[in-house]
Amino acid sequence: MSSALPPTSPARRGAKVPRVWQRMLSGRRLDLLDPSPLDIEIGDIAHGLARVARWNGQTLGDHAFSVAQHSLIVESIVAVSESDPRWRLAALLHDGPEYVIGDMISPFKAVLGGDYRGVEARLQGAINRRFGLPEHLPPAILKLVKAADRLSAHFEAKLLAGFTSGEANELFGRPGRDAPDEALFAPRPAAEVGAAFLERFHQLDAALSALPPAPPARKARS
Repeated sequence: MSSALPPTSPARRGAKVPRVWQRMLSGRRLDLLDPSPLDIEIGDIAHGLARVARWNGQTLGDHAFSVAQHSLIVESIVAVSESDPRWRLAALLHDGPEYVIGDMISPFKAVLGGDYRGVEARLQGAINRRFGLPEHLPPAILKLVKAADRLSAHFEAKLLAGFTSGEANELFGRPGRDAPDEALFAPRPAAEVGAAFLERFHQLDAALSALPPAPPARKARS
């Protein structure tokens, strides 16, 4: 009987198979290449994002400006024009994969290319499914969240990361009249912002649970 292993597999060559999962504080073991929604816990996400620094930690203040704090700001910006809790939850979780893979600055993402983007997309899809969101968000919602993400990045850049206003305008666009309160960008301690992220999640999740069920899709006439 022939072996099922391909001739170049690490097991056939006697090489050690690389580990592609991470153990979470909840006890879950998350496969990075094939993530299951069942292995995703909001407590792990909140804890991790509160301890991942934006801008590679190159920001002013006694505390790192975390991905969790950025996500809270992005959700508050989206909430100005979007009342549906589904899409506000999507905004809160838009950088969810970074609780596992960290926050890569955009220039480095461009260097890493498709492999990084593929891992990120699979993690985002699993996170969305875990919390009752579509795996792939509607284009209009993606555009709205991206605009809020860039607006937050504009203020982070010039208030915290040493960019001039001109550089922030060039890289992230000029803020409109509905710019967020600059006080929101004061870096907060990890434990505090992690708790705030978790509280906001539960508020939005409760609002999402209270929505009436979507009507069943109509069958096309034959």
